[in-house]
Amino acid sequence: FAQEKKMNTVKQLGVTDISELYQNKNYIMIDVREPDEWVQGVIPGVKKISLGNIDKLLPTLDKNANYILVCRSGGRSDKAAGKMTEAGFKNIINFRGGMLDWYSRNLPLEK
Repeated sequence: FAQEKKMNTVKQLGVTDISELYQNKNYIMIDVREPDEWVQGVIPGVKKISLGNIDKLLPTLDKNANYILVCRSGGRSDKAAGKMTEAGFKNIINFRGGMLDWYSRNLPLEK
C-alpha cells in the first residue's frame, strides 16, 4: 500500500488542463511511450524518454523544473511520475488520459 499512497501524491490532470499548460511553456513534457508509439505522433516539443530508460536519465533532468508526463492513456506516465517523485522531483503532473485524449481532440502533433 505504501507505493500506492506515494503515487497518489502526483497531481493528475486531464486533456483540457494539460493543453492549457502546454500553451504557457513553463512545463517540460516527457513522453514515456516506446519509440514505435512515437511514430504515431507526439506533442510538438515533447522530450521522448521511454519508461524503461527513465531511471538512467533522471540525473540529466533538472529537479526544480516543472514536468508533465504523458503516455498512451496515463498508466505508464503515472509510474514514471512516481519514480521521479521518489527521486526528489517536486513539480510533476501526470497527464491522465494521455495521447488517446490528445488525439481525440485533434490537438497539435509532430510526426
